[in-house]
Amino acid sequence: MGWVRGRLIEVQLAFMLLSRLPAGTLSGKAPSLATSRWAFPLVGSIIGSIIALSYGGLSFVGLPPIIAALLALSLGLLATGALHEDGLADSADGMGGGHDRDRKLAIMKDSHIGSYGVLALIMVMALRVFGLASLPPHFDMIALIITISILSRTIMVAYLCLLPSARDTGLGEMASGQTYKPLFFATALSLPMMAFCGVAILPSLIVMVIVAFGFALMAKRHIGGQTGDICGASQMLSETAGWLSLLVIL
Repeated sequence: MGWVRGRLIEVQLAFMLLSRLPAGTLSGKAPSLATSRWAFPLVGSIIGSIIALSYGGLSFVGLPPIIAALLALSLGLLATGALHEDGLADSADGMGGGHDRDRKLAIMKDSHIGSYGVLALIMVMALRVFGLASLPPHFDMIALIITISILSRTIMVAYLCLLPSARDTGLGEMASGQTYKPLFFATALSLPMMAFCGVAILPSLIVMVIVAFGFALMAKRHIGGQTGDICGASQMLSETAGWLSLLVIL
């Protein structure tokens, strides 16, 4: 397998893991999830474009901002299969309802949703809908929304590279590995859009890093590291924080 083909397969695997977008089928031996981490920002660029461009387009044709935001986020949910929302709900249930590490992990693995998960989804989704609806659908703002989507997936890579896996099994364990190389390449993929946005992205970047760091400390204290659910929750929380920071700037 050539070097280029190997990287393309890793990109394909990243899309298959983080989205429900058509990505074809893998032929031959599939690479490990850990080797595809670097491509997560590429998935973020597509998901972010779907949300931002649909919000801009729906606003352009005259729909009220709140309706445009609801429809744009619905398209985003279809594109990701609500993967990160599920991680947020499971993380809230586990860290809110468990009395010790093992119980928290067991709750997070349970497919049923509890009161903490429901409340977390309601609060975060409300912030996302009203936050997006409050942003002007201008070209510069659309670029910032896409960049924040990319950065939130880069944060997932940071979790997988820097935090230990809290479980011996699961997606978080299979995609983890404490090495800086995937994070380096993921950050490099984020730089072009950051450079395009210029200094306007810096406040959002700072807020996203603070939120991601705080949530990482919480996950480390509660369950000893990261899981797939924790990574999904980090994406949701950091992206939402990035959107809200844009409102403060405005």
